[in-house]
Amino acid sequence: MSLSNGNGKNEAPLARNYGGDAETVNNENKAFKIFVGYDPSEDLAFEVCRHSILKRSSIPVEIIPIKQSDLRKRGLYWRERGQFESTEFSFSRFLTPCLANYQGWAMFVDCDFLYLADIKELRDLIEDKYAIMCVQHDYAPKETTKMDGAVQTVYPRKNWSSMVLYNCGHPKNRVLTPDTVNTQTGAFLHRFQWLEDDEIGSIPFVWNFLEGHNKTVENDPLTLPKAIHYTRGGPWFEAWKNCEFADLWVNEKEDYQKQLKKESAN
Repeated sequence: MSLSNGNGKNEAPLARNYGGDAETVNNENKAFKIFVGYDPSEDLAFEVCRHSILKRSSIPVEIIPIKQSDLRKRGLYWRERGQFESTEFSFSRFLTPCLANYQGWAMFVDCDFLYLADIKELRDLIEDKYAIMCVQHDYAPKETTKMDGAVQTVYPRKNWSSMVLYNCGHPKNRVLTPDTVNTQTGAFLHRFQWLEDDEIGSIPFVWNFLEGHNKTVENDPLTLPKAIHYTRGGPWFEAWKNCEFADLWVNEKEDYQKQLKKESAN
């Protein structure tokens, strides 16, 4: 299935990685920090996700991969991998406020996303009264496996933690210390049990559009995905090369590789 990237001829020029500590999203001169979950087995997915954000962003952004190996070297992550952790960032994602020095707003997103819209649109949805904001899915997958054979688990608030805007300076998020992230249960972390329900803001589902679950409605632009989440498995896996929206991801991959080739030639 094909979709417009949402920008057409008006697509923003290729953005660059910018420095800055992103103390506040209201300061246009500082980069909005985006932490992307990284797994060596999905390196290409990370690069395409990163490329799709940068290409369409009209604001300065800083994209930082959350690499478990680096976190272990820095003494920030030491928990052993559990049998139901399908990626290396299943728990390390919750270090986002810590990695942002508990300042300003920052975003975490899984690497299996493809962005089709300007990240500024998402950042502009931020409301300071919330500790976090995310798409509040009601999702119960039918498959028993995902990606490259990983077990598909079912639990309340599933996929809420796959893309989160964190108010890193919020007092409640100071509980997300390395010690907490390394010792707390999956239920405590993925269900945001350190927060009250009214401290969790809602984002339109099109910013975490679950391939195979969410649907577009004809003549309803509010249902067109702004960010596709290949949560079951993306086209970079042989078993999922023909999944819905696979053509959009493949086109983005080719665009990324074209840019990489141009940069290496210079």
